[in-house]
Amino acid sequence: MKTEFRQLRLVQLDRNLELARSLPPRPSGGWIVSVREALGLSQRQVGKKMHASGQAIQQFEHAEAEDRITVRALRRVAGSMGCELIYLLVPRSGSFVELAEQPTRERVARDVKNVVHTMALEDQKPENAKRLMEDEAQRRLNRRKTR
Repeated sequence: MKTEFRQLRLVQLDRNLELARSLPPRPSGGWIVSVREALGLSQRQVGKKMHASGQAIQQFEHAEAEDRITVRALRRVAGSMGCELIYLLVPRSGSFVELAEQPTRERVARDVKNVVHTMALEDQKPENAKRLMEDEAQRRLNRRKTR
């Protein structure tokens, strides 16, 4: 993917990140059980709508609770209850831009620490190692953006 399109995609993802993080976590029993019970539907009723048995719905509920359900199956069950499946991925912390920059920043930290160590052996250790790391990270990230 071209760098400018990659940067645009990162910015677009980050714009939606606040909304995504405000969503509630999955209920402990799973979404299928929670939605089905809230709608007042039995497993048999949901199964009938998707041409499956109540036992199949029970298996889907257990599979979801144990993180074993497929997206396809979850979408089918959701559709049978008049719902749409929406799933998303969010960074554990920070933004998508920060997540994308992390490998470069880790390489910079390692490289600058090696240089600072060598300079310290020669009694020339710089006092501003953190600033050097940030300047080098920006240089590498900007160079990558302009290619």
